[in-house]
Amino acid sequence: PARLRTPHRARSRTARPGTFPAPMVRGFFDKGDHMPTQKKKDLVEELKEMLASCTITVATDFTGLDVNAINELRHSMREKEIEYRVVKNTLTYLAADATENPELKEIVQGPTALAFGYSDPAQVAKALEEYIRVNRSTLTIRGAVMGRRSLSSSEVTTLSNLPSKEQLVAQFLGQLQAPLAHLAGQLQAPISRLLNVLNGPLVSLDILLQQRVQQLASHENSN
Repeated sequence: PARLRTPHRARSRTARPGTFPAPMVRGFFDKGDHMPTQKKKDLVEELKEMLASCTITVATDFTGLDVNAINELRHSMREKEIEYRVVKNTLTYLAADATENPELKEIVQGPTALAFGYSDPAQVAKALEEYIRVNRSTLTIRGAVMGRRSLSSSEVTTLSNLPSKEQLVAQFLGQLQAPLAHLAGQLQAPISRLLNVLNGPLVSLDILLQQRVQQLASHENSN
């Protein structure tokens, strides 16, 4: 008689307590997903627009974070005008190729979430480093792309320690104001001396006139 085949037992994908496997996080799909083609096209278009308009893209590994932590991180970044999105790597590669951004493909490996900044690049690095430090998070930074330049994880950390754009502007204005204040003082000094010179005779004349009026008044009273 033919031997019966033992049913194949699916490999367990149970994560550590308190966490979920990467494919369960919204926005991430493993290689076996069957996402409709139109949805894939739409996601690629969204990524293309974000890559074209952002000033920096930071790649992070969210392994070990549960869904609540991902949502909390996304909300925290949104408050700082940073868009944080868990991505499918293959679609990200398509968007990177379409925007001539091959550097991004080097740092998108494994479970990946991208942080897109649209103003000061240092603010994105600061926000991520602060989140990791304050929450003692297992989130790790793989690297970043700023313009056409790739940044390593250590370079992103260095970027986070730089003064923000607002601080640099304030420092620059402070340096400009110091010599201007000195120049204004130098310009005002001769004018003040000139006014003193001009006011001297006027004050003396006023005193003489007052004395003369008093003399005339005394003379009339005596008569």
